[in-house]
Amino acid sequence: TELTAEFGTPLYIYDRRQIVDNCRAYRQAFAAHADDYEIIYASKAFTCLAMTQLVAAEGLSLDVASGGELHVALRSWFPPERIYAHGNANTGDELERYVRNEVGHVVIDSLDELAALDSIAGEHGRKQPVLLRITPGIEAHTHDYIQTGKLDSKFGLCLAEGVALDAAARVMAAENLVLEGFHMHIGSQIFSLEPYVRAISLMVDFAAECRDSFGFECNILDVGGGLGVPYTAADEPVSIDELARLITGTVRAEMARAGMKMPRIAVEPGRSIVANAGLTAYTVEAVKDIPGIRTYIAVDGGMSDNLRPMLYGARYEALLANRPGAEPTRTVTVAGKHCESGDILVEDADLPDPRPGDILVTPATGAYGYSMSSNYNGQPRAAVIFAQEGNARLVIHREKYEDLVRLHERLE
Repeated sequence: TELTAEFGTPLYIYDRRQIVDNCRAYRQAFAAHADDYEIIYASKAFTCLAMTQLVAAEGLSLDVASGGELHVALRSWFPPERIYAHGNANTGDELERYVRNEVGHVVIDSLDELAALDSIAGEHGRKQPVLLRITPGIEAHTHDYIQTGKLDSKFGLCLAEGVALDAAARVMAAENLVLEGFHMHIGSQIFSLEPYVRAISLMVDFAAECRDSFGFECNILDVGGGLGVPYTAADEPVSIDELARLITGTVRAEMARAGMKMPRIAVEPGRSIVANAGLTAYTVEAVKDIPGIRTYIAVDGGMSDNLRPMLYGARYEALLANRPGAEPTRTVTVAGKHCESGDILVEDADLPDPRPGDILVTPATGAYGYSMSSNYNGQPRAAVIFAQEGNARLVIHREKYEDLVRLHERLE
């Protein structure tokens, strides 16, 4: 509550030490099982200058999915050679920025992008290293909106009908592109590792087909991210070490089966780096009882700072930070302040009798909270702080009302 008194609410609070620990857990887990590996933080989960500085200091690489995410990375002096540029609809301007800034790898998502990137790289006299994003046709056990590896997906080049093989042939023939390997990403918030096993097997089969067709040896196999995290007590995630052991063991076995050398194994964690490191704090503004039906408590934020409950039906827990020892006495629904009936942050939260002025926090909001935030209903975006050992550092300022019209122009 001292932090909310100083910085106001809504407020995103990150435990800096937890972010660092999560980064190190990935490095240590894969170092224990793989000879050559690369941990690539998926910046879409949460990015700012301070975050990319932390990631760089911990020796991770960076996944960017737009020119904007690239800009943030470069403004923090992130080494461009450790950047992987993604996207299913990169504009010519974005591709030119990737090439001009000499990012380490561009992950090609379509045949059109392949041709455009080859042309742009030629204009800059650069041999651009690339991966091909392959859609393995695997359904992960997660929400439809965050499944990205099934056959009917807007992402990647499908294995069916030789589409991916044609793309590989085109890259091999391109004058200004250097194929280094393949990428997949089957989805997010995954609690079962079995889909990874099936997807890796298909990816290795494809790599072997490329070897037999073009003599290409896969140097990098990027298996994406997706490891699930616990948002409620009912969630049972797989550990980072289990993920590392399974992915490394599966790649090793499948490569041996295909008679191929072991590639560098790359993974792209995002949510599992920052989700449990962050929470969001709100002020309770009103308590509304509907006798025999429900009690709503309305807070000073909502879907503008955490869209996931409305978008995915994501579930969170809640507690009152100013009364940590009080026993729960009521089951309530935590409602946001926006003009949508679906603006519900937490359903069926067991809390002490809530009162206006209480500080309510929702844990595990470090991923896709700020990065999906908006100005809906004219709500200024919340501030972000990094806390460690009793000290707090403001890393993103709270927007002011004037910021809402800063880019506007009046009619004459």
